[in-house]
Amino acid sequence: MLNKKKQPEIPIRFHITFWVVYFIINFIRYGSMNNDYWYSFKSNLIEFPLNIAITYFTIYFLIPRFILTKKYLQFALYFILSLTIFYLIRTGLTLYLVSENIWPEAEGSDKAFTFNHIIAMIIGIIYVIGFVAAIKLTNDWIYEKRRNDKLKKLQLRTELNYLRTQIQPHFFFNTLNNLYALTLEKSDYAPEIVLKLSEIMEYVLYDMKEKTVSLIKEIKYLQSFLELEKLRYGDKFISHIDIKGDISNIKVPPLIFITFIENCFKHGSAENEYSKININISFELNGYFLYFTVSNTYIVSEDITENEGIGIKNIKRRLDLLYGKNYTLDIFTRDDQFIVELKIPVE
Repeated sequence: MLNKKKQPEIPIRFHITFWVVYFIINFIRYGSMNNDYWYSFKSNLIEFPLNIAITYFTIYFLIPRFILTKKYLQFALYFILSLTIFYLIRTGLTLYLVSENIWPEAEGSDKAFTFNHIIAMIIGIIYVIGFVAAIKLTNDWIYEKRRNDKLKKLQLRTELNYLRTQIQPHFFFNTLNNLYALTLEKSDYAPEIVLKLSEIMEYVLYDMKEKTVSLIKEIKYLQSFLELEKLRYGDKFISHIDIKGDISNIKVPPLIFITFIENCFKHGSAENEYSKININISFELNGYFLYFTVSNTYIVSEDITENEGIGIKNIKRRLDLLYGKNYTLDIFTRDDQFIVELKIPVE
């Protein structure tokens, strides 16, 4: 209550239910123990308001003000003082309103204000405070866990959205530059590029907002991308997409494969005017996993597996956020081929 940070509140009806049930249990317990239910009812009627007062005073005042601020000595002093006041009021009211025999369950006769009676009463109220505090702390822990889970999900979602926005800008700029050059040449390919680019932009601007998209849509997007590159490179570029298994109901995160396709052109041999680039793409559904493979020819002197660009780092981070350790990604070279093999779980 004293913290500026809002704490989870247990509904009033739960408080009332708890104390009513606790009263009934104590009433029956001590009534059957002494075979005197009237005495048990009267003594519990005096004791329970005091139990409630000291319990809530400890949990909602002393603990937040002193324990959470690490003022343990002050807490101990105030707690001992509150126990002393509780004992004096409870014992006094019982003697005055109920009976001088304030401890009938004790073996032999034991009067008020004796050491044994004080210890018994203090242990009893500490038990009540501890029990209620355990319920309160459990409720707070559940609340904090849920809140942290929500914050973690929000953080992951924000990071995923940020990573996805980094994927395509350079591609759009390159395509617009190519389109500009073709319009200057009055090329017949310009309208087709505008159409393909509009299809890609529609997918990126609208479908990528969803958590998952149809794999068929994702493949159509890849095909549009490849067709644009075909217009750019002409006969120097050859591509093939192979699909194995029924993927009609498979959903995947949007734009999860495009980085690997773009990488084919980044490291491919199409930039060499005397060479061609061949890209082979395959999707295979096997059980609960989707296997994606892409391979392309390349001509570079350096080991490209050791020099990952921002695109590959970006996609690895996305995969980590989406699947944790439940995916595999292998990037390697073999002969004149640059190969990517990705395995992800699917619904």
